[in-house]
Amino acid sequence: MKRKLTLSISILVLVLTASLIGGGFYMLDFSLRPENRGKNLETSFRFMRSRYPHLCPWLDSLQQNHALRDTFISAPDGIRMHAYYARAAHPTRKTAIIIHGYTDNAIRMLHIGYLYNQDLDFNILLPDLRYSGLTEGDAFQMGWLDRKDVLQWIDTAPSIFGDSLQAVVHGISMGAATTMMVSGEKVPSYIDCFVEDCGYTSVWDQFKKELKEEFGLPAFPLLYITSWLCQWQNGWNFQEASALTQIVRCHKPMLFIHGDKDDFVPTRMVYQLYDAKPQPKQLWIVEGAEHATSYLREREAYTKKIKDFTDKYVR
Repeated sequence: MKRKLTLSISILVLVLTASLIGGGFYMLDFSLRPENRGKNLETSFRFMRSRYPHLCPWLDSLQQNHALRDTFISAPDGIRMHAYYARAAHPTRKTAIIIHGYTDNAIRMLHIGYLYNQDLDFNILLPDLRYSGLTEGDAFQMGWLDRKDVLQWIDTAPSIFGDSLQAVVHGISMGAATTMMVSGEKVPSYIDCFVEDCGYTSVWDQFKKELKEEFGLPAFPLLYITSWLCQWQNGWNFQEASALTQIVRCHKPMLFIHGDKDDFVPTRMVYQLYDAKPQPKQLWIVEGAEHATSYLREREAYTKKIKDFTDKYVR
């Protein structure tokens, strides 16, 4: 009887363990390999034209004059990485490095490209992050591994725009988290400031919130297992992938933007981030804006905020 009970408990433990590990793999694929990732370039261009009609003449001009150019570099692990770039209408050293969000790609950041290139007369560089656009990779890296790739694009920028460039790094959503993660690293002196628009505090915090809302589950044990599997698969875990930790080390200026109706990356996160960041810093809460819609909702005010901020630091 005792032997049967021990065997039954052992089988139950094995079944539970296998179920949790299987659930962890499912959650990892669900989070880092979603089906709706930004790979279809023509669809992305059509989306941008319909969502932001004021871009159409500029996009036509870029395409007709072959002014939106491609460039490729290789990461140390052999991943082939892609970016678009365009020069300003007039020679300038002012440059914006623009980072896209989750399931997006560089094309879907061309509204911010327009802001800098057309409204502010900046050069622009728009990388595709891993598993997005024309960049290789087998999973999203949620900004953490991407921070190293963006640092490589930052090092590449002078070879495109000239050694005297002065630059801002501007990201939205996952791209904003990436921007903040970059800001905590050692960056070249020509990176003058950062703009983060609706970025999350950490991958752990964001996935914990999504796990609760989408599946009604607590963090323990599934999120812990999934984070461990991410460490095993990708070399990083959800807890270390923290914008909140990184910005504590950033002493360059940063503009924080967040919509007050954002329920995807909750607005409360920006207050935590802003409080953690040393001066200089600015905060703009956009009334009525949902996730990643601040520019769409308040185009003129958004442009003015960016102009006033970059005029102060990018010279």
